[in-house]
Amino acid sequence: MIRLVLRRVLAAIPTLLVIITLSFFMLRAAPGGPFTEARRLPPQVLANLERMYHLNEPVWEQYGRYLTHILRGDFGPSYVYRSTTVNALIEQGLPVDLTIGGLALALALLIGMPLGILAALRQNTAWDYVSMAGAMAGISVPTFVVAPLMILLLAVKAHWLPAGSWSNGAPDHLVLPVLALALPLIAYVARIMRGSMVEVLNSPYIRTARAKGLPERTVILRHALKPALMPLISFLGPAVVNTLTGSIVVEEIFGLPGIGRFFVDGALNRDYTLVMGVTILYAMLIIAFNLIADLLYGVLDPRARQQ
Repeated sequence: MIRLVLRRVLAAIPTLLVIITLSFFMLRAAPGGPFTEARRLPPQVLANLERMYHLNEPVWEQYGRYLTHILRGDFGPSYVYRSTTVNALIEQGLPVDLTIGGLALALALLIGMPLGILAALRQNTAWDYVSMAGAMAGISVPTFVVAPLMILLLAVKAHWLPAGSWSNGAPDHLVLPVLALALPLIAYVARIMRGSMVEVLNSPYIRTARAKGLPERTVILRHALKPALMPLISFLGPAVVNTLTGSIVVEEIFGLPGIGRFFVDGALNRDYTLVMGVTILYAMLIIAFNLIADLLYGVLDPRARQQ
């Protein structure tokens, strides 16, 4: 297992370097700059700003300087949010996304996994059809439709919950954004779990276990559950990152101060360091959770440890 971790970590280093390099030069290749899209500045002021942020240097010197800062864990200053560093913006927005995304992920697993398993055990019954039809609806209906409907019904008309804002993570303010973020993930988890469980239940070794007279509960929990979880783990690797870092749509609708809003503002205003910082953060999270998925593969299937 330790050798697997070391191989994945060593392979992640060049991958992360390629992502940083491509992102850096693609941003610099785009027309305009962080100080040319707003109101027109006097040439002397523009030259001073570019000199202050080293934007007047050759692009390769800027790249080397940026890599040096990244190695120290410094994403640099933000060009849009003046007197603020990208590290400070990430520290401000990441806890919001981790809270909302973590709760949504937990809710999706708690509901989606049992729903998919029951649908597989009751294949081609009314329960299977109804639950999978609901899951398909959850996948098909976009979040920007579901979230406003939830606000209209539960906040505006029923007055059960607040319509938005963060309010320092108050529980009643978390319910609607967590539900809006969790509903499509519940649908995906249920459908993946149902499909993999049906395939596993039709395997020869499951028929053999049943022929030996083992109780159905033992067959499901001891023999079928672990291999049925493998496709779900493959899906959860990137899905966890997308959920934990929050949805831009959910943040905008509920007025949450997450990273997604900073990222959009940075992209629109050519804030190089902010866009690079969020991109690198996403890449590191994807690599980390893919590593966790590989480790879980090794726990569920010992053969994966030798790969």
